[in-house]
Amino acid sequence: MTEKLVIVFVKNLKLGKVKTRLAKTIGDLGAFEVYTELVKVTEKATKQLETDVRVYFSDAIVASKWSHAKKAVQQGVDLGERMQNAFQKGFNDGYKHIVLIGSDLPEITEHHLRDGLQKLKHHDVVFGPAQDGGYYLIGLSEMHECIFKNKPWSQSNLLRETLDELHVKQAKIATLVTLNDIDTFDDLKASSFYQSNPKLQQRIHQLND
Repeated sequence: MTEKLVIVFVKNLKLGKVKTRLAKTIGDLGAFEVYTELVKVTEKATKQLETDVRVYFSDAIVASKWSHAKKAVQQGVDLGERMQNAFQKGFNDGYKHIVLIGSDLPEITEHHLRDGLQKLKHHDVVFGPAQDGGYYLIGLSEMHECIFKNKPWSQSNLLRETLDELHVKQAKIATLVTLNDIDTFDDLKASSFYQSNPKLQQRIHQLND
């Protein structure tokens, strides 16, 4: 066991249950194909780390995936509670620096994860801002429950409201580079992830011809 922990939240791969905003333009099967590839990107990033990794599935553990990580199922009534429970379990188990990411970021690499963990040596909280006003990474060196309660999840003011509350509490905060996730077909087409994946492009075209 190390003092550092990376937590990944993964949605179980079920048709019609992943990337639902994207599915409105390219269909459920297209969104399923995109999310499958995004999960591979995330798994690759975590495999390069020397720290412990825990993967929290949305519905059920998939034993055949994420062979390098410990696995569990997310617990809680909303995203905030699920994240808080995962962080609390990590702190209870003795970890000092914990970062959590989702699994739908086309640009995520091990460098972002290492940077987040490194900044926690001198900060209470670290965020990786997303271009849509949310965040793709959150890291804690101590628990701040306010982060997870009564927040506008999936809204453009999520990070701003969270930072405002933490500033009032005088928390030491660091931020990483801003990244874009994929919520729409325009997001997908603009990403190097899609442009460099001809097989995925062909599959999406076939599904939407």
